[in-house]
Amino acid sequence: MPTPGGLFGGVFARGRVDTSDRAWLQAMLDTEAGLARALEAAGLAAPGAGAAVTGAARADAFDLAWLGQQAALTGNPVPALARELTRMVPPGAAAAVHKGATSQDIIDTAAMLLARQAMATVAADLATAAAAVAGLAAGHRDTLMIGRTLLQQAVPVTFGLVAAGWLTGLDEARTALARVAASRLAVQFGGAAGTLAALDAAGPEVAAALAAELGLAVPTLPWHTDRLRVIEIGAACAGVTGVLSKIARDVTLLAQSEVGEVHERGGAGRGGSSAMPHKHNPVAAIAVLGCTRQVPGLLATLVSSAEQEHQRAAGAWHAEWAPLSDVLRLTGSAASWAVDMLTGLAADPARMRANLDAAGGFPLAEHVAALLGPELGRPAAHDLVAQASAWAAANGRPLRDGLLGSPEAGRLAAAGITPEQVDRALDPAGYLGAAADFVDAALAAHGAAEPLG
Repeated sequence: MPTPGGLFGGVFARGRVDTSDRAWLQAMLDTEAGLARALEAAGLAAPGAGAAVTGAARADAFDLAWLGQQAALTGNPVPALARELTRMVPPGAAAAVHKGATSQDIIDTAAMLLARQAMATVAADLATAAAAVAGLAAGHRDTLMIGRTLLQQAVPVTFGLVAAGWLTGLDEARTALARVAASRLAVQFGGAAGTLAALDAAGPEVAAALAAELGLAVPTLPWHTDRLRVIEIGAACAGVTGVLSKIARDVTLLAQSEVGEVHERGGAGRGGSSAMPHKHNPVAAIAVLGCTRQVPGLLATLVSSAEQEHQRAAGAWHAEWAPLSDVLRLTGSAASWAVDMLTGLAADPARMRANLDAAGGFPLAEHVAALLGPELGRPAAHDLVAQASAWAAANGRPLRDGLLGSPEAGRLAAAGITPEQVDRALDPAGYLGAAADFVDAALAAHGAAEPLG
Protein backbone atom coordinates (compact mmCIF):
# COMPACT_ATOMS: atom_id res chain seq x y z
CA MET A 1 0.00 0.00 0.00
CA PRO A 2 1.73 3.24 -1.13
CA THR A 3 2.32 5.86 1.53
CA PRO A 4 2.61 9.63 1.04
CA GLY A 5 6.39 9.45 1.37
CA GLY A 6 6.82 6.32 -0.76
CA LEU A 7 7.96 5.94 -4.34
CA PHE A 8 4.41 5.88 -5.72
CA GLY A 9 2.78 7.80 -2.89
CA GLY A 10 2.79 11.09 -4.76
CA VAL A 11 0.37 9.59 -7.26
CA PHE A 12 -1.63 7.02 -5.30
CA ALA A 13 -1.58 8.47 -1.77
CA ARG A 14 -2.11 12.14 -2.48
CA GLY A 15 -4.29 14.24 -0.22
CA ARG A 16 -5.37 13.93 3.40
CA VAL A 17 -6.90 10.44 3.55
CA ASP A 18 -4.71 8.38 5.86
CA THR A 19 -5.08 4.60 5.93
CA SER A 20 -1.49 3.92 6.91
CA ASP A 21 -0.55 1.34 9.52
CA ARG A 22 -0.19 4.11 12.05
CA ALA A 23 -3.67 5.45 11.25
CA TRP A 24 -5.15 1.98 11.67
CA LEU A 25 -3.32 1.55 14.97
CA GLN A 26 -4.54 4.88 16.29
CA ALA A 27 -8.12 4.04 15.28
CA MET A 28 -7.87 0.72 17.15
CA LEU A 29 -6.48 2.52 20.19
CA ASP A 30 -9.25 5.12 19.98
CA THR A 31 -11.73 2.25 20.03
CA GLU A 32 -10.08 0.65 23.06
CA ALA A 33 -10.03 4.02 24.83
CA GLY A 34 -13.69 4.66 23.99
CA LEU A 35 -14.58 1.22 25.32
CA ALA A 36 -12.79 1.91 28.62
CA ARG A 37 -14.70 5.16 29.01
CA ALA A 38 -17.98 3.42 28.19
CA LEU A 39 -17.27 0.68 30.73
CA GLU A 40 -16.54 3.29 33.38
CA ALA A 41 -19.77 5.13 32.57
CA ALA A 42 -21.67 1.87 32.99
CA GLY A 43 -20.04 1.21 36.36
CA LEU A 44 -18.05 -1.75 35.01
CA ALA A 45 -14.61 -0.17 35.39
CA ALA A 46 -12.92 1.72 38.20
CA PRO A 47 -13.26 5.50 38.35
CA GLY A 48 -10.52 7.10 36.29
CA ALA A 49 -9.96 3.95 34.22
CA GLY A 50 -11.30 5.59 31.07
CA ALA A 51 -8.94 8.54 31.35
CA ALA A 52 -5.99 6.26 32.12
CA VAL A 53 -6.56 4.08 29.06
CA THR A 54 -7.19 7.12 26.89
CA GLY A 55 -3.92 8.66 28.01
CA ALA A 56 -1.99 5.53 27.10
CA ALA A 57 -3.73 4.98 23.76
CA ARG A 58 -1.19 6.81 21.60
CA ALA A 59 0.07 5.09 18.47
CA ASP A 60 3.55 6.56 18.82
CA ALA A 61 4.02 4.61 22.04
CA PHE A 62 3.68 1.23 20.28
CA ASP A 63 6.05 -0.73 18.09
CA LEU A 64 4.23 -1.25 14.80
CA ALA A 65 6.72 -3.77 13.50
CA TRP A 66 6.45 -5.88 16.64
CA LEU A 67 2.65 -5.79 16.54
CA GLY A 68 2.80 -6.94 12.94
CA GLN A 69 4.99 -9.87 13.89
CA GLN A 70 2.64 -10.83 16.70
CA ALA A 71 -0.33 -10.65 14.34
CA ALA A 72 1.13 -13.64 12.52
CA LEU A 73 0.60 -15.70 15.67
CA THR A 74 -3.07 -14.84 16.23
CA GLY A 75 -4.34 -13.83 12.80
CA ASN A 76 -4.64 -10.12 13.66
CA PRO A 77 -2.76 -7.54 15.76
CA VAL A 78 -5.40 -6.88 18.42
CA PRO A 79 -4.46 -9.53 21.00
CA ALA A 80 -0.90 -8.23 21.18
CA LEU A 81 -2.14 -4.64 21.17
CA ALA A 82 -4.50 -5.32 24.06
CA ARG A 83 -1.72 -6.95 26.06
CA GLU A 84 0.62 -4.02 25.48
CA LEU A 85 -2.04 -1.46 26.31
CA THR A 86 -2.87 -3.33 29.51
CA ARG A 87 0.79 -3.28 30.47
CA MET A 88 0.99 0.49 29.92
CA VAL A 89 -1.90 1.54 32.18
CA PRO A 90 -2.02 1.63 36.01
CA PRO A 91 -3.09 -1.67 37.63
CA GLY A 92 -6.43 -0.21 38.65
CA ALA A 93 -7.30 0.55 35.03
CA ALA A 94 -6.07 -2.69 33.51
CA ALA A 95 -9.41 -4.43 33.83
CA ALA A 96 -11.00 -1.83 31.56
CA VAL A 97 -8.80 -2.71 28.59
CA HIS A 98 -10.64 -4.76 25.96
CA LYS A 99 -13.27 -5.94 28.44
CA GLY A 100 -16.14 -7.73 26.72
CA ALA A 101 -14.66 -7.18 23.26
CA THR A 102 -13.26 -9.45 20.62
CA SER A 103 -10.58 -8.58 18.07
CA GLN A 104 -13.14 -8.06 15.32
CA ASP A 105 -14.96 -5.47 17.43
CA ILE A 106 -11.82 -3.38 17.61
CA ILE A 107 -10.81 -3.71 13.96
CA ASP A 108 -14.31 -3.22 12.53
CA THR A 109 -14.92 -0.16 14.68
CA ALA A 110 -11.50 1.20 13.74
CA ALA A 111 -12.47 0.70 10.08
CA MET A 112 -15.57 2.81 10.65
CA LEU A 113 -13.48 5.58 12.20
CA LEU A 114 -11.05 5.52 9.28
CA ALA A 115 -13.92 5.51 6.79
CA ARG A 116 -15.52 8.51 8.49
CA GLN A 117 -12.33 10.54 8.28
CA ALA A 118 -11.72 9.47 4.69
CA MET A 119 -15.26 10.19 3.52
CA ALA A 120 -15.26 13.63 5.13
CA THR A 121 -11.99 14.43 3.39
CA VAL A 122 -13.25 13.16 0.04
CA ALA A 123 -16.49 15.11 0.43
CA ALA A 124 -14.56 18.32 1.07
CA ASP A 125 -12.41 17.78 -2.02
CA LEU A 126 -15.46 16.96 -4.13
CA ALA A 127 -17.08 20.19 -2.97
CA THR A 128 -14.01 22.15 -4.08
CA ALA A 129 -13.92 20.33 -7.41
CA ALA A 130 -17.65 20.89 -7.92
CA ALA A 131 -17.27 24.61 -7.24
CA ALA A 132 -14.57 24.81 -9.91
CA VAL A 133 -16.73 22.90 -12.39
CA ALA A 134 -19.71 25.12 -11.64
CA GLY A 135 -17.55 28.07 -12.59
CA LEU A 136 -16.67 26.39 -15.89
CA ALA A 137 -20.31 25.57 -16.60
CA ALA A 138 -21.46 29.12 -15.91
CA GLY A 139 -18.55 30.78 -17.69
CA HIS A 140 -18.90 28.62 -20.80
CA ARG A 141 -22.67 28.26 -20.85
CA ASP A 142 -22.78 29.30 -24.51
CA THR A 143 -19.29 28.31 -25.67
CA LEU A 144 -19.76 26.26 -28.82
CA MET A 145 -17.90 23.03 -29.42
CA ILE A 146 -18.43 19.85 -31.37
CA GLY A 147 -20.19 17.04 -29.56
CA ARG A 148 -18.68 13.60 -29.91
CA THR A 149 -20.43 10.24 -29.75
CA LEU A 150 -18.63 6.90 -30.09
CA LEU A 151 -15.46 9.04 -30.44
CA GLN A 152 -16.83 10.53 -33.67
CA GLN A 153 -18.05 14.08 -34.33
CA ALA A 154 -21.78 14.35 -33.76
CA VAL A 155 -23.80 17.58 -33.37
CA PRO A 156 -22.83 20.87 -31.70
CA VAL A 157 -22.93 21.19 -27.93
CA THR A 158 -21.48 23.73 -25.53
CA PHE A 159 -18.57 23.34 -23.17
CA GLY A 160 -20.93 24.61 -20.51
CA LEU A 161 -23.10 21.55 -21.07
CA VAL A 162 -20.08 19.26 -20.84
CA ALA A 163 -19.07 20.88 -17.55
CA ALA A 164 -22.68 20.71 -16.33
CA GLY A 165 -22.60 16.96 -16.87
CA TRP A 166 -19.43 16.74 -14.78
CA LEU A 167 -21.06 18.90 -12.12
CA THR A 168 -24.17 16.76 -11.85
CA GLY A 169 -22.05 13.64 -11.47
CA LEU A 170 -19.96 15.21 -8.73
CA ASP A 171 -23.00 16.40 -6.83
CA GLU A 172 -24.75 13.03 -7.06
CA ALA A 173 -21.59 11.26 -5.88
CA ARG A 174 -21.37 13.67 -2.94
CA THR A 175 -24.99 12.96 -2.04
CA ALA A 176 -24.42 9.19 -2.05
CA LEU A 177 -21.26 9.56 0.00
CA ALA A 178 -23.04 11.77 2.53
CA ARG A 179 -25.87 9.25 2.91
CA VAL A 180 -23.50 6.42 3.76
CA ALA A 181 -21.42 8.59 6.07
CA ALA A 182 -24.51 9.77 7.93
CA SER A 183 -26.35 6.49 8.33
CA ARG A 184 -24.11 3.46 7.80
CA LEU A 185 -21.03 3.99 9.99
CA ALA A 186 -21.82 1.99 13.10
CA VAL A 187 -19.91 0.75 16.09
CA GLN A 188 -19.10 -2.96 16.24
CA PHE A 189 -19.39 -4.52 19.68
CA GLY A 190 -20.58 -8.09 20.03
CA GLY A 191 -17.95 -10.01 21.92
CA ALA A 192 -16.96 -13.55 21.06
CA ALA A 193 -20.06 -14.55 19.09
CA GLY A 194 -22.28 -11.51 18.96
CA THR A 195 -24.04 -11.94 22.31
CA LEU A 196 -21.86 -9.78 24.62
CA ALA A 197 -22.26 -12.58 27.15
CA ALA A 198 -19.12 -11.46 29.00
CA LEU A 199 -20.96 -8.30 30.10
CA ASP A 200 -24.20 -10.03 31.09
CA ALA A 201 -27.18 -7.65 30.87
CA ALA A 202 -24.98 -4.55 30.59
CA GLY A 203 -23.83 -5.37 27.06
CA PRO A 204 -26.30 -3.20 25.12
CA GLU A 205 -25.74 -0.29 27.51
CA VAL A 206 -21.98 -0.45 26.99
CA ALA A 207 -22.41 -0.76 23.21
CA ALA A 208 -24.56 2.37 23.17
CA ALA A 209 -22.08 4.23 25.37
CA LEU A 210 -19.20 3.16 23.14
CA ALA A 211 -21.06 4.42 20.07
CA ALA A 212 -21.65 7.75 21.81
CA GLU A 213 -18.00 8.03 22.82
CA LEU A 214 -16.87 7.49 19.23
CA GLY A 215 -19.66 9.36 17.46
CA LEU A 216 -20.82 6.30 15.55
CA ALA A 217 -24.29 4.86 15.08
CA VAL A 218 -25.68 2.09 17.29
CA PRO A 219 -26.56 -0.91 15.11
CA THR A 220 -29.62 -3.04 15.78
CA LEU A 221 -27.28 -5.87 16.69
CA PRO A 222 -23.61 -6.75 16.13
CA TRP A 223 -22.78 -7.17 12.45
CA HIS A 224 -19.79 -9.52 12.56
CA THR A 225 -20.88 -11.49 9.50
CA ASP A 226 -23.25 -8.93 7.97
CA ARG A 227 -20.84 -6.99 5.77
CA LEU A 228 -23.28 -4.72 3.97
CA ARG A 229 -21.88 -1.65 5.73
CA VAL A 230 -18.41 -2.35 4.37
CA ILE A 231 -19.79 -2.94 0.89
CA GLU A 232 -21.76 0.31 1.00
CA ILE A 233 -18.65 2.25 1.98
CA GLY A 234 -16.78 0.67 -0.90
CA ALA A 235 -19.67 1.23 -3.32
CA ALA A 236 -19.99 4.91 -2.37
CA CYS A 237 -16.28 5.34 -2.97
CA ALA A 238 -16.55 3.46 -6.27
CA GLY A 239 -19.33 5.82 -7.30
CA VAL A 240 -17.05 8.76 -6.58
CA THR A 241 -14.19 7.28 -8.55
CA GLY A 242 -16.51 6.39 -11.42
CA VAL A 243 -17.58 10.02 -11.72
CA LEU A 244 -14.00 11.26 -11.43
CA SER A 245 -12.78 8.78 -14.04
CA LYS A 246 -15.35 10.04 -16.56
CA ILE A 247 -14.26 13.63 -16.03
CA ALA A 248 -10.58 12.76 -16.19
CA ARG A 249 -11.05 10.75 -19.38
CA ASP A 250 -12.83 13.68 -21.00
CA VAL A 251 -9.96 15.95 -20.01
CA THR A 252 -7.35 13.62 -21.49
CA LEU A 253 -9.28 13.42 -24.75
CA LEU A 254 -9.96 17.15 -24.99
CA ALA A 255 -6.31 17.91 -24.14
CA GLN A 256 -4.90 15.81 -26.99
CA SER A 257 -2.55 17.76 -29.23
CA GLU A 258 -4.84 17.35 -32.24
CA VAL A 259 -7.85 18.56 -30.23
CA GLY A 260 -6.39 21.09 -27.78
CA GLU A 261 -9.72 22.30 -26.41
CA VAL A 262 -8.68 22.25 -22.74
CA HIS A 263 -5.41 22.16 -20.86
CA GLU A 264 -4.29 21.75 -17.28
CA ARG A 265 -2.26 24.37 -15.47
CA GLY A 266 1.44 24.49 -16.26
CA GLY A 267 4.44 25.11 -14.06
CA ALA A 268 8.07 24.15 -13.82
CA GLY A 269 8.43 20.46 -14.60
CA ARG A 270 4.68 19.95 -14.81
CA GLY A 271 3.52 17.50 -17.49
CA GLY A 272 6.96 16.87 -18.91
CA SER A 273 8.15 13.71 -20.61
CA SER A 274 11.47 11.96 -19.99
CA ALA A 275 11.98 11.52 -23.73
CA MET A 276 9.82 14.17 -25.43
CA PRO A 277 10.35 17.68 -24.03
CA HIS A 278 7.71 19.21 -26.27
CA LYS A 279 4.89 17.42 -24.46
CA HIS A 280 2.53 18.89 -21.87
CA ASN A 281 0.84 15.86 -20.39
CA PRO A 282 -2.41 16.28 -18.39
CA VAL A 283 -0.76 14.92 -15.25
CA ALA A 284 -3.66 15.39 -12.85
CA ALA A 285 -6.17 13.70 -15.16
CA ILE A 286 -3.77 10.82 -15.74
CA ALA A 287 -3.23 10.42 -11.99
CA VAL A 288 -6.99 10.43 -11.37
CA LEU A 289 -7.35 7.59 -13.87
CA GLY A 290 -4.43 5.71 -12.34
CA CYS A 291 -6.25 5.75 -9.01
CA THR A 292 -9.77 5.10 -10.23
CA ARG A 293 -8.91 2.13 -12.43
CA GLN A 294 -7.94 0.14 -9.32
CA VAL A 295 -11.14 0.63 -7.33
CA PRO A 296 -13.64 -1.66 -9.15
CA GLY A 297 -11.50 -4.73 -8.54
CA LEU A 298 -11.08 -3.81 -4.89
CA LEU A 299 -14.84 -3.36 -4.53
CA ALA A 300 -15.33 -6.80 -6.06
CA THR A 301 -13.10 -8.25 -3.34
CA LEU A 302 -15.19 -6.56 -0.65
CA VAL A 303 -18.40 -7.92 -2.16
CA SER A 304 -17.00 -11.44 -2.52
CA SER A 305 -15.85 -11.31 1.11
CA ALA A 306 -19.46 -10.89 2.30
CA GLU A 307 -19.96 -14.65 2.20
CA GLN A 308 -19.05 -15.39 5.82
CA GLU A 309 -19.61 -18.44 7.98
CA HIS A 310 -21.88 -18.58 11.02
CA GLN A 311 -21.08 -15.98 13.71
CA ARG A 312 -17.47 -15.17 12.76
CA ALA A 313 -15.72 -15.65 9.43
CA ALA A 314 -12.65 -17.76 8.70
CA GLY A 315 -10.64 -15.62 6.30
CA ALA A 316 -13.28 -13.56 4.49
CA TRP A 317 -13.23 -10.88 7.19
CA HIS A 318 -9.43 -10.75 7.05
CA ALA A 319 -9.62 -10.32 3.27
CA GLU A 320 -11.41 -6.99 3.69
CA TRP A 321 -8.69 -5.07 5.52
CA ALA A 322 -6.29 -4.28 2.68
CA PRO A 323 -8.85 -3.64 -0.09
CA LEU A 324 -10.94 -1.38 2.16
CA SER A 325 -7.80 0.58 3.06
CA ASP A 326 -6.89 0.83 -0.60
CA VAL A 327 -10.38 1.90 -1.67
CA LEU A 328 -10.38 4.74 0.86
CA ARG A 329 -6.84 5.79 0.02
CA LEU A 330 -7.30 5.69 -3.75
CA THR A 331 -10.62 7.53 -3.58
CA GLY A 332 -8.99 10.20 -1.46
CA SER A 333 -6.06 10.47 -3.83
CA ALA A 334 -8.32 10.67 -6.89
CA ALA A 335 -10.45 13.37 -5.25
CA SER A 336 -7.36 15.37 -4.33
CA TRP A 337 -6.02 15.08 -7.86
CA ALA A 338 -9.43 16.11 -9.20
CA VAL A 339 -9.22 19.36 -7.25
CA ASP A 340 -5.85 20.01 -8.88
CA MET A 341 -7.18 19.07 -12.32
CA LEU A 342 -10.37 21.10 -12.22
CA THR A 343 -9.27 24.23 -10.37
CA GLY A 344 -6.50 24.62 -12.92
CA LEU A 345 -8.41 23.59 -16.04
CA ALA A 346 -8.53 26.15 -18.83
CA ALA A 347 -10.82 25.94 -21.83
CA ASP A 348 -9.88 27.29 -25.27
CA PRO A 349 -13.08 28.59 -26.91
CA ALA A 350 -11.22 29.60 -30.07
CA ARG A 351 -9.87 26.10 -30.56
CA MET A 352 -13.30 24.66 -29.85
CA ARG A 353 -14.81 26.87 -32.56
CA ALA A 354 -12.00 26.06 -34.98
CA ASN A 355 -12.53 22.33 -34.52
CA LEU A 356 -16.26 22.81 -34.98
CA ASP A 357 -15.78 24.82 -38.14
CA ALA A 358 -13.27 22.32 -39.45
CA ALA A 359 -16.05 19.76 -39.55
CA GLY A 360 -17.30 21.52 -42.69
CA GLY A 361 -20.89 21.81 -41.54
CA PHE A 362 -21.50 18.08 -41.74
CA PRO A 363 -22.56 17.85 -38.07
CA LEU A 364 -25.50 20.13 -39.01
CA ALA A 365 -26.85 17.74 -41.64
CA GLU A 366 -29.62 16.70 -39.26
CA HIS A 367 -30.65 20.34 -38.86
CA VAL A 368 -30.71 20.90 -42.61
CA ALA A 369 -32.85 17.82 -43.09
CA ALA A 370 -35.29 19.19 -40.51
CA LEU A 371 -35.43 22.46 -42.46
CA LEU A 372 -36.24 20.66 -45.71
CA GLY A 373 -38.69 18.20 -44.21
CA PRO A 374 -41.84 20.36 -44.39
CA GLU A 375 -41.19 21.14 -48.07
CA LEU A 376 -39.91 17.80 -49.34
CA GLY A 377 -41.17 15.31 -46.81
CA ARG A 378 -38.89 13.63 -44.29
CA PRO A 379 -37.65 10.70 -46.42
CA ALA A 380 -36.91 12.89 -49.43
CA ALA A 381 -35.21 15.53 -47.26
CA HIS A 382 -33.04 12.86 -45.66
CA ASP A 383 -32.04 11.44 -49.02
CA LEU A 384 -31.26 14.88 -50.48
CA VAL A 385 -29.00 15.81 -47.57
CA ALA A 386 -27.29 12.41 -47.71
CA GLN A 387 -26.59 12.84 -51.43
CA ALA A 388 -25.35 16.40 -50.97
CA SER A 389 -23.12 15.27 -48.11
CA ALA A 390 -21.70 12.44 -50.19
CA TRP A 391 -20.93 14.82 -53.07
CA ALA A 392 -19.28 17.35 -50.76
CA ALA A 393 -17.19 14.72 -49.00
CA ALA A 394 -16.08 13.19 -52.29
CA ASN A 395 -15.00 16.59 -53.58
CA GLY A 396 -13.38 17.81 -50.38
CA ARG A 397 -15.94 20.58 -49.95
CA PRO A 398 -18.05 21.75 -46.99
CA LEU A 399 -21.66 20.68 -46.71
CA ARG A 400 -22.86 24.13 -47.79
CA ASP A 401 -21.24 23.63 -51.17
CA GLY A 402 -22.83 20.23 -51.45
CA LEU A 403 -26.24 21.75 -50.82
CA LEU A 404 -25.89 24.86 -52.97
CA GLY A 405 -23.35 23.85 -55.60
CA SER A 406 -24.07 20.20 -56.28
CA PRO A 407 -26.68 18.68 -58.55
CA GLU A 408 -29.02 18.74 -55.57
CA ALA A 409 -29.10 22.56 -55.49
CA GLY A 410 -31.86 22.68 -58.08
CA ARG A 411 -34.17 20.67 -55.88
CA LEU A 412 -33.62 23.15 -53.03
CA ALA A 413 -34.45 26.09 -55.23
CA ALA A 414 -37.52 24.32 -56.56
CA ALA A 415 -38.69 23.81 -52.99
CA GLY A 416 -38.26 27.53 -52.28
CA ILE A 417 -35.28 27.04 -49.94
CA THR A 418 -32.96 30.07 -50.11
CA PRO A 419 -29.22 30.15 -49.46
CA GLU A 420 -29.93 32.31 -46.41
CA GLN A 421 -32.11 29.58 -44.96
CA VAL A 422 -29.39 27.03 -45.61
CA ASP A 423 -26.84 29.27 -43.86
CA ARG A 424 -29.12 29.59 -40.85
CA ALA A 425 -29.53 25.84 -40.72
CA LEU A 426 -25.75 25.45 -40.83
CA ASP A 427 -25.21 27.85 -37.93
CA PRO A 428 -24.26 25.64 -34.94
CA ALA A 429 -25.54 28.25 -32.49
CA GLY A 430 -29.03 27.62 -33.82
CA TYR A 431 -28.94 23.89 -33.14
CA LEU A 432 -28.23 23.56 -29.44
CA GLY A 433 -31.68 22.52 -28.30
CA ALA A 434 -32.04 22.81 -24.52
CA ALA A 435 -28.29 22.94 -23.82
CA ALA A 436 -28.48 26.30 -22.02
CA ASP A 437 -31.51 25.19 -20.02
CA PHE A 438 -29.70 22.04 -18.94
CA VAL A 439 -26.69 24.06 -17.79
CA ASP A 440 -28.95 26.34 -15.78
CA ALA A 441 -30.70 23.34 -14.22
CA ALA A 442 -27.40 21.75 -13.22
CA LEU A 443 -26.22 24.99 -11.65
CA ALA A 444 -29.49 25.38 -9.74
CA ALA A 445 -29.30 21.80 -8.47
CA HIS A 446 -25.69 22.41 -7.45
CA GLY A 447 -26.73 25.42 -5.43
CA ALA A 448 -29.26 23.31 -3.57
CA ALA A 449 -26.67 20.58 -2.91
CA GLU A 450 -23.93 22.95 -1.75
CA PRO A 451 -24.49 22.41 2.01
CA LEU A 452 -23.28 18.81 1.52
CA GLY A 453 -19.78 20.19 1.09
